[in-house]
Amino acid sequence: MPLFDKKDKSRYATFSRRAVGLGGAMTAVFAVLAGRLYQLQIRDGDQYMVEAEDNRVSERLIAPPRGRILDRFGVELANSRRNYRVLLVSEQATEGVAQALDQIGKVILLSDQQKKKVMHDIAMNRKFVPVPVVENLTWEEFSRVNLHLPYLPGVQPDVGESRDYPFGAELVHILGYVASVSEQELQQSDDPLMSLPGMRIGKRGIEKQFDKDIRGRAGASRVEVNAYGRIIRELGKDPGEIGEDVYLTIDRQVQQLADQKLDGESAAMVVMDVNNGDILALSSTPGFDPNWFNVGLSGAQWQGLTADDHKPLLNKVTSGIYPPGSTFKTAVALAAVEAGIATPSYRVNCPGVFVFGGHEFHCWRPHGHGTLDLEGGIKNSCDVFFYQTAHRVGIDAIEQAARKLGLGKVTGIELPGEHSGLVPSREWKQKTYKQPWQQGDTLSVGIGQGYVTVTPLQLVQQAARLASGKQVVPRLVHSVGGKAVPRPEAAKLDFSDEALTRVRSGMNKVMNEGGGSAFNWRITEPGFEMAGKTGTAQVRVYSEGQHGGPITKNSALEWKLRDHALFIGFAPVIDPKYAIVSIIEHGATPAHPHVQMARDVMLFCQQRDPAKLPPAYPVSQAADAAPLGPKFAKAGE
Repeated sequence: MPLFDKKDKSRYATFSRRAVGLGGAMTAVFAVLAGRLYQLQIRDGDQYMVEAEDNRVSERLIAPPRGRILDRFGVELANSRRNYRVLLVSEQATEGVAQALDQIGKVILLSDQQKKKVMHDIAMNRKFVPVPVVENLTWEEFSRVNLHLPYLPGVQPDVGESRDYPFGAELVHILGYVASVSEQELQQSDDPLMSLPGMRIGKRGIEKQFDKDIRGRAGASRVEVNAYGRIIRELGKDPGEIGEDVYLTIDRQVQQLADQKLDGESAAMVVMDVNNGDILALSSTPGFDPNWFNVGLSGAQWQGLTADDHKPLLNKVTSGIYPPGSTFKTAVALAAVEAGIATPSYRVNCPGVFVFGGHEFHCWRPHGHGTLDLEGGIKNSCDVFFYQTAHRVGIDAIEQAARKLGLGKVTGIELPGEHSGLVPSREWKQKTYKQPWQQGDTLSVGIGQGYVTVTPLQLVQQAARLASGKQVVPRLVHSVGGKAVPRPEAAKLDFSDEALTRVRSGMNKVMNEGGGSAFNWRITEPGFEMAGKTGTAQVRVYSEGQHGGPITKNSALEWKLRDHALFIGFAPVIDPKYAIVSIIEHGATPAHPHVQMARDVMLFCQQRDPAKLPPAYPVSQAADAAPLGPKFAKAGE
């Protein structure tokens, strides 16, 4: 009997085919798995190892401290301080961001505006990025947050760096301030620092002009995180590079005195070295505390700044536009001498009025000044003298003289937003008004009224050029990152020595000869005498009855209708070193406060020991000058 019958053989064959098929399928599966394992572990192993490491290790940007801004003696005008703050990681806020903010608000005060900003910042960033909730906390507030930390999921107390301006409003129009990055600025920049939550950048002044230098290079912190993004430990840290230090030409104590003198006024004052253009003081009042913008400006603070008629947000030195008034007569005088009109024998009789084209042009002194030469015209600031002289010289020569003194164009100082003012010409009026130039226009320009406008910075440049005979230009920055900012040597001013000497002589008589328009406010200390030129700029048209000196006193008018008071000067008279300009908006009074202020500041500036200023400036080693003593604090009062 056979061992297997035919039926059994058929079953065996069927089983064998199924086993082979199953084995083949399993072999194929294992082949695919083996191939995939080969791909993951051998061919692409390095790539996946890097990706796994990236999931385990997170790199976070660190904003380095901004560089300092210092005065010429090394006094820190802007620096960094500790910033106690609270951050929130939205993905770690287990009960939601809104609930987390409510919990934080029970520990420290949070306004609705702050909460709204946090919600906006979280929406703009990835969920694992810490977003600042509140900054610049006191130590007590910061300690309270740390005490309640177990009940505040997602909250991270942090000690960072914050910009600090130790002298507050005193230097705000020079330094500017820092504030948060706007969405537009973020889109326009390729610097990764700009996207860092809580990042601050320069918005005005030196902070803005040299922002990239002061900002520094971003650092990075490498931390190990778990699957939920929580930090386990720090693996390494690159602090980045601190920003560059910027040394200014400012003397902080001269600046302090200028601010003290202008306190309460809508005014401007600038002190400048006549030989190299260094700005020792640049004061625009009122100012505001730049720390407000860094910490966060309240609605009431912003309303107060924008509604103030003294315009604290405006840098009046670079952006304030004023008629120069009688300070412009120095430019007319130079043009007259250069044109050969104002010779030593040239005289003009002032009866108090000059009649031209059927119109009366009055002098500020109703009964006139009598017969005057050029120096006498400057000394007495006689309007009739300069009406007649401007008429004879003509607008073309006056325009050229004004432009040589630096008027009608920006000076190029290292501050954003400088205005150019205006020196009018025949072409300008035809282009602007489609009208020809009139002789009456020349007469108005001859006393610094009409179309001509200037900035205080241009006026101090004008005074410095008159004093030095050089085409000196103002500058505010001496060095950046320890490297001196180069500047060309100032060329000789394109005026004859005779013209400059005669104008300086007239300015000397203004201050130091009896009858001069500023004689009562002269510097009496020997060797410190100052030359100058006063000016009054009208802001309204006088009525017919007010010609020759308004019947209504300036001080009796509404503040915004009063005339501006201007003064330019240089000192000492022999071998000048410093120039000054002082402007008080709507401040023209018989007491000449603008001249008194300039006198006090100029005297103090000269009495400063020049040996305290090394030739190359103290970039690495610097000491503060002696504190402002009582000898100077009340100077001239």
